[in-house]
Amino acid sequence: QLGKVMRLDELFDVLRAEGVAHGATLEADMFPSGGGPEWAATVSDIYDLRLLRAAFNQQLRAALASDPDAMTEIADFFGSKLGGRILTLEIEARRAFLDTAIAEAAQVAADKRRAGRDPRTRQIDRFIAAGDLLEMNVAGALSGNLAFLTGLDEAGVNGTRLPQDELLSQVWGQEAQIRDDTQVWLQSYLGLAYDPLTEAELETYIAFWESPAGQRLNAALFLAFDAVFSGVSHDLGRAAGAAMLSQEI
Repeated sequence: QLGKVMRLDELFDVLRAEGVAHGATLEADMFPSGGGPEWAATVSDIYDLRLLRAAFNQQLRAALASDPDAMTEIADFFGSKLGGRILTLEIEARRAFLDTAIAEAAQVAADKRRAGRDPRTRQIDRFIAAGDLLEMNVAGALSGNLAFLTGLDEAGVNGTRLPQDELLSQVWGQEAQIRDDTQVWLQSYLGLAYDPLTEAELETYIAFWESPAGQRLNAALFLAFDAVFSGVSHDLGRAAGAAMLSQEI
């Protein structure tokens, strides 16, 4: 029921589209001669919405089922007129970001807001702080990258298996760049998504995320996303490694 109220099926449709696009990027970067229809089919299978949503629901239920009061507050907020409008704005902005030109324009707009000391920038900073979005997204990206490299290593692309500490070292070497990219993405995406909201409406949303129910939801969402998409990253790594080895043969 909570998934329906929060329109998670619509969100996951966009996440799948992002995943398919990411698969195409991996293909171009890791095996430029092309992975063919087999690679596209593999990526599509990894981003199977039925399996991803089932796994996500299981994680979310485990995190929230013991707190029915919080679930009621969460459902009430996102079931309200403002909550529903915010969900629409978030999903539409995420879908719009599939277009590189729109994402770049949103980044330019975010830079202009900060340079002009637009009050909306401070609100977005507070929104990011309320959900610890920078740190949580950086942690999720690092976890995903480690899972991908582990899958790649398991496929045998390194000849012999690399020690875990070496894989960790490779991942931590990316931390500064990931942090910078995540900061830019958050300011750009949130700026685009919440641009139609009034200052008071965004204040109401910030207050929700700062509430105990909002904090509980935030933690549950990140746990669920990390559990599900670390598995996706691992599977992509193994598949990419197998494709690379196949091309070498």
